[in-house]
Amino acid sequence: MFGRSNKAIRVEVFGKTDLGRTRDHNEDRFLVADLTRKAASLQPDVRRHDIGPRGTLFVVADGMGGAAAGELASEMAADTIYAHLMKTWNADDEVTPQRFAYRLKEAVEVANASIHAHAKAHPEVRGMGTTTTAAGVLNDHLYLTQVGDSRAYLIRGGQAHQITKDQSLMQRLVEAGELTEEEAAQSERRNIILQALGPDPKVKVDLTHQEVRRGDILVLCSDGLSGQVKKEEIAQIVTSTPDLSAACDKLIALANDRGGPDNITVVIARFDGEGLRDSRGGGDQQEDVGH
Repeated sequence: MFGRSNKAIRVEVFGKTDLGRTRDHNEDRFLVADLTRKAASLQPDVRRHDIGPRGTLFVVADGMGGAAAGELASEMAADTIYAHLMKTWNADDEVTPQRFAYRLKEAVEVANASIHAHAKAHPEVRGMGTTTTAAGVLNDHLYLTQVGDSRAYLIRGGQAHQITKDQSLMQRLVEAGELTEEEAAQSERRNIILQALGPDPKVKVDLTHQEVRRGDILVLCSDGLSGQVKKEEIAQIVTSTPDLSAACDKLIALANDRGGPDNITVVIARFDGEGLRDSRGGGDQQEDVGH
């Protein structure tokens, strides 16, 4: 896609998921898609592409529910979000960032309704759910939708900024001043989330926006990574490892070295091109990063 001065914006992306050390099946799911070319894969032409007029999509989902329910919920979330955008956004005549943001949030809401309806019709998977963090990039606009506690980090100038807010009990207690972030990270209740896609017919989808700058790196991950690896460590590994597949491997290995108590999923996207403002020059490189 053309950004500033009608110049190209390019993305290089890779993603991986891992069972971890203690689980017997993987309930995580991720998706990478070039929406313009209608291609969802990790084929070379998706791993490196110019962002087209319909944008690019990244999704990480962490399922729950036992048996095969969690796997199904996370798969349905990723697939439904992508399918809904193909059906609606790709048919829209109004191709604006605002419309893109609306369609992305709508797609997450539709995914919630689909998972809920499926669970209601199939008692054996009733109660299944999934976190979902979905990122859509159009021009130099990054839109993030958040349900649950999977995370997005933006790495700019070597510094990692968490740009999603966990919908979790611990986050609520930290905001209320009842716990420090360090205490919350060690709490036995740190995995309690306040909502997920699926359990309820309606869901509150948090939507936030960031400007993408040249050299920015976006990391989406499940709590199998963020619960074991600090954001500073994520930034150090990603910025020092040019090959994104190798960076994914290093992050997953570190989480497993620390016990690997959960499935581990990570998607890393690096942005470049003359259509983006430079994040590495001037004194405002950290400007407007965060919520």
